[in-house]
Amino acid sequence: MTETTIRIPEALIAKTISRGLSRVNAISEGGPGWTRPSYSALESQAHAVIEEEAVALGLEIRRDAAGNLFATLPGRDRAPERALHIGSHLDTVSQGGAYDGQAGVMGGLAVITALRDMGLTPATDIVLTVTRAEESVWFPVSYAGSRAGMGRLAPEDFDAPRADTGRSLADHMAEAGFDPDAVRNITPPTPARFLEFHIEQGPILDEAGEAYAIVEAVRGGLRYRAAEVHGTWAHSGGVPQNHRADAMLAMAELICAMDSAWTRLTAEGHDLTVTFGKVDAATPQHAMAKVAGHVGFVLDMRSADVASLEAADEVLRAEIARIEAARPGIRFDLGTQSRSAPARLSSSMAAMVAGGATAQGDAPRRMLSGGGHDAAAFSAAGWDAVMVFIRNWNGSHCPEEAMDEADLCRAVAAVVHAIAAEVA
Repeated sequence: MTETTIRIPEALIAKTISRGLSRVNAISEGGPGWTRPSYSALESQAHAVIEEEAVALGLEIRRDAAGNLFATLPGRDRAPERALHIGSHLDTVSQGGAYDGQAGVMGGLAVITALRDMGLTPATDIVLTVTRAEESVWFPVSYAGSRAGMGRLAPEDFDAPRADTGRSLADHMAEAGFDPDAVRNITPPTPARFLEFHIEQGPILDEAGEAYAIVEAVRGGLRYRAAEVHGTWAHSGGVPQNHRADAMLAMAELICAMDSAWTRLTAEGHDLTVTFGKVDAATPQHAMAKVAGHVGFVLDMRSADVASLEAADEVLRAEIARIEAARPGIRFDLGTQSRSAPARLSSSMAAMVAGGATAQGDAPRRMLSGGGHDAAAFSAAGWDAVMVFIRNWNGSHCPEEAMDEADLCRAVAAVVHAIAAEVA
């Protein structure tokens, strides 16, 4: 199928994306940036906006027990295993950006809006899929909403405390109007297909001047969310160097050691990132005239390969043992480890998107996602999943997050081409 055989309503796609982003991003805690915590009233309000847009399109609306929203454009073949789900999430990190999650939901909405305008009945159901609780900064549970909807949460996940309130995932589900017991007993849905538009969370596409790309794999993560260094409080002027157990110096030594290890492991062929995302030495007990007796920190290591995560974790523990031996009185406590599994995405889904891109004269690159996404959760549950990255600059998970809506429009048009090709 060539570009001239179908009419893509480009102006309508652009209008749908712009309106949807404006409406959802009007819902937030105070700035800077955008804050919609997982399983909060604000997240629910954002879902209500998308439901209103979907009702206006005449779509079939349903929610699962976990609150994930599904809006379906019926296809010729209504078998659930053939359906194409397109979507993302609407919760954000604290003081996050305008596009992480939101752009993926608007992309799915725009695909369906375009198909409606074209009068095209797709070969299969097209399901706008809006998940809850994707951002694991709120609950120490990766992809809580989508995994809940697929019956893949562990019993202990329901007890996970939300970072801002300390109350459990189950408690917040109930407060949002959902039944945690029903979620515990969800029958996993029939695996189907899932496509997620998402801004790239790195600089590759922007530096290359490319609008969008096809993602073939998603890195997994190994995290310590509540790690600590314990030392000995002392007077900054009265205690000589050889009598100190300085938690801050031990923390700095570990950071530098792991940065060097990252360089070494990468040179050995490992895919890896190492991030000390939070270091807290500002509790009330700290003061200018004190040697630090305590430091809290968060460590986030990611890789497309489980063996690389294990290798990095082994190095981490060896470095900690070395520092503790060299600095009497220093003790590290890593706390509970959490993980998200790396995901290899669907080659057939990637080929579908690539075919639609070719139809409009594009040749998007294939690449890896460094961040975790709902697509990884769907893939782990046996779905055929793929991601389409949209060029982004100024970083991600920050108020400065940027995206040219025209880039998302171009990617949406490629997917519309792909869906139209399934009908031909």
